[in-house]
Amino acid sequence: MTSRVDKGAGALGYEQARDELIDVVRRLEAGGTTLEESLALWERGEELAKVCRRWLDGARARLDAALAEEADSADGAEEGE
Repeated sequence: MTSRVDKGAGALGYEQARDELIDVVRRLEAGGTTLEESLALWERGEELAKVCRRWLDGARARLDAALAEEADSADGAEEGE
């Protein structure tokens, strides 16, 4: 079974996934849903959390690469002095 997140993971931005995840959590915390609805919400929440984690991991990798590049540039400048 393919989920909406899997189909649209490229189109679903971090903020969209985060906001929907917040809504899912609120709905679960509010209660009043059937067991089946609660399970579907929980599954959707897990999918959205994975999307958010992928975005955050990607952002961390980009930051690490930029910092490494900056450190390499600084090391090169010091060697040239």
